[in-house]
Amino acid sequence: MSLNSASISDTIDVDLHQVIYALSDALDLVGIDDVGHGKRVGIMAAACAQALGKSQAETSFLFDLGMLHDIGVSSTSTHNQLVTQFDWSGSQVHCEIGYQLLQDFVPLARLADPVHFHHTRWDKLSTMNEVTRAVAEQANLIYMVDRVDALAAAHYANGSLLMHTAEIQTKISDNAGTYFSPLLVESFLAVSASEAFWLQLEPRSIQALLQDMQLRAEPCRASVSELKQLARIFSRIVDAKSQFTAEHSLGVAQLSRLLAERMNVSPLNCDKIEIAGLLHDLGKLRVPDEVLDKPSALDERERKIINTHSFETYQILRHIKGFEDIAQWAAHHHEEPDGKGYPFHLAGDTLPLEARILRVADIFQAMAQNRPYRAGLSAAAVLDFLKQLVAKGRIDAEIVDAAASDMPASMAAALPLSRQLA
Repeated sequence: MSLNSASISDTIDVDLHQVIYALSDALDLVGIDDVGHGKRVGIMAAACAQALGKSQAETSFLFDLGMLHDIGVSSTSTHNQLVTQFDWSGSQVHCEIGYQLLQDFVPLARLADPVHFHHTRWDKLSTMNEVTRAVAEQANLIYMVDRVDALAAAHYANGSLLMHTAEIQTKISDNAGTYFSPLLVESFLAVSASEAFWLQLEPRSIQALLQDMQLRAEPCRASVSELKQLARIFSRIVDAKSQFTAEHSLGVAQLSRLLAERMNVSPLNCDKIEIAGLLHDLGKLRVPDEVLDKPSALDERERKIINTHSFETYQILRHIKGFEDIAQWAAHHHEEPDGKGYPFHLAGDTLPLEARILRVADIFQAMAQNRPYRAGLSAAAVLDFLKQLVAKGRIDAEIVDAAASDMPASMAAALPLSRQLA
C-alpha cells in the first residue's frame, strides 16, 4: 500500500504499517474460531497480482486491501454468513460501512472504493461508469479470493483442504464472466495449480508471510492526529458490534483524557490514554453476538468469555513498537486495586495511574450511557455508584474525586455529542 507521508511525531513514534497490521488482527477476531480470513484473502490477492505482472507497490496494496477488506464487519453473525454462503442479500451492508470508515482517513483513503465494491458482481461492476477500471479490478480480485476463502473455510480445521481444491477451482471457474472477471479467474487458476498456494494459507505460513511483507514495506511515521483518527475508526467498529455499546469507546477516551488532565498527567500520556480509551475494547470483537447482546445476567460460561476481551486487546496492541504503554493501559482496564480484577490479577500498587484512570472512565461511561435495557444514570447516581466501588476497594478514590470535581464536564465527556443533543 502506498501510504501518504506523515510527519514524524514529536511524541509517539510509531510506524503506521505496524498499527494497520496489528489492527487487522482485531478484524480477524470476528471469526472467533477462524481468525485468519483477512490475512488469507490478502495473501491470495498478492499471489494473483504477481501472476498478473503487477508491480511490487500494487501487489503490496492488494495485500493490505485483502487484510482490511472486511473493516465494516463487527458482527459474528455477519461474518458467519460471509464465510458460509457464496452470496446473500445483505452482503453489501458491510461494504458500505467499510467505505464510510475509510474514505476520510487520508493514509487509507485509496482502499475505500475497492472496499465499497468488493461484493459487487463483475457483470455489473464492469458496466458502472462511476467506477474506474483499476478500482473494478481491485475490488473484483478481492471478491474472488474472498469467495475462495469462504469455499475453503470448512476444510481448514480438519486439514483436508488439498482434497477439495479442484472443486473450489471449478466453482470459481463456473462464475467467470458473471461474478468474476475472466482475466482474474485465469490468474487464480494459474497460481492455485500448485500445492504451495494452498499450503501458504496455514497459520504458520501466514505469520512468515506477514513478517516478509512488513520487512518490504517502507516505514511510514504516523502523526498523533493520524493515530487518533485510526484508533477512532477501530473504536467505531467495536462499538457497532452491540446495540448496547454505541460510542462507548469514544466516551471512555474523552473522559479518560479529561481525568488525566485534571490529575496533571503529562501531555504525552494524555495523548496515549486517549488512544488507549479508543482501543480498550478491541478484544470484544471475538465475543459472540449473543453473549455481548444478552440483556439479562450472564451465566458463568458467558462471563468467562467476556472476561477474555481485555487480554485479546493486549495481544493485538503489544506488537506495535511505540504502543507499549497504550497496550498495557488498555489491557488493564478491568484490573482492581485488591488484585481481584482480570485478566492478570495485578495489585493496585503495580498499576500505573493511567490504567486506573481508564478503569474509572470505563465504569463511569457505562453507567451514564443509555442502554436498551435501562436508562443512563444521572450524574448524582453515577457518582454514588462510583463511591460505593471506592468503599469496596475496587477503584481509586482520588480518581473519583477528580471526576466529581466537575460532574457536568465529566458527564459531557463521557456521553457522545449525539446523545447530549437528542
